[in-house]
Amino acid sequence: MKMFNKAVIIGTGLIGGSIGLALRKQHLAGQVIGLSRQAKNARLAKKVGAIDQVGSSLEAVADADLVILATPVNTIIDLGLGIVKKIKKGCIVIDVGSTKERIVSKLSVLIPNFLGCHPLAGSEKKGIANLEDNIFKGSICIITPTIKTSRRTLNKVKLLWKKLGAKIVILSAKKHDQALAFTSHLPHAVAFSLMNSIPNSCLGLSSSGLSDTTRISGSDAGLWSEIFLSNRINLLADLSIFQAKLSALKFALESKNKRRLRKILLLARKKREKLG
Repeated sequence: MKMFNKAVIIGTGLIGGSIGLALRKQHLAGQVIGLSRQAKNARLAKKVGAIDQVGSSLEAVADADLVILATPVNTIIDLGLGIVKKIKKGCIVIDVGSTKERIVSKLSVLIPNFLGCHPLAGSEKKGIANLEDNIFKGSICIITPTIKTSRRTLNKVKLLWKKLGAKIVILSAKKHDQALAFTSHLPHAVAFSLMNSIPNSCLGLSSSGLSDTTRISGSDAGLWSEIFLSNRINLLADLSIFQAKLSALKFALESKNKRRLRKILLLARKKREKLG
């Protein structure tokens, strides 16, 4: 069933390309157009079946029913500003950025049918070359409506993500950023710092434990620099909490307090078990 006659995806990387592929495979859009700052990325997206056609400029959004902003967080607002006078009345615009508060506060005022989204899917790898089938199946997509969000827009976007296989969680943009600072941005900061703490001479002596713990440190440095800066206040607060927990473990070691050390480790294990 076609939900949209024409969808335009601005940013044909891993997430944008995966959305395009799903839209086409499930026949949710009559036509899927892709735009990218680097034309070769959009051409590759077309080659692998993620889009029907490569767009040449933002004018491609003029008759779209759905526009997806799937670029790094530092460019989403500017893109929104760039299309606000080009989209037709009733066009739904969503973004898939990793932080929401600044983006939502700006674009929800300017675009009547804008709705912030964050699919918690993907990997440390980026780019259309790492496209995955069913990447959203069983994942969570956080949607961040405001008091201005219409019921029509919310219901249609919820249905879209459900058809892509995601489970929907509704949060305010502020609560989204607070939560993701803990569950995504802090773990990345810790993984980057942990890798930087290990001497090169020791890397060849590691087991799967190090690889598992630091997998996300292989993420794109430019992308994550922007994510960290866009959620700087929340991340700084969470880093302080992490530093306090690390200091508590360090103190238990310094004082040879086996009971306290065991308590710290058991608490962590019990929390880890809740992740499933």
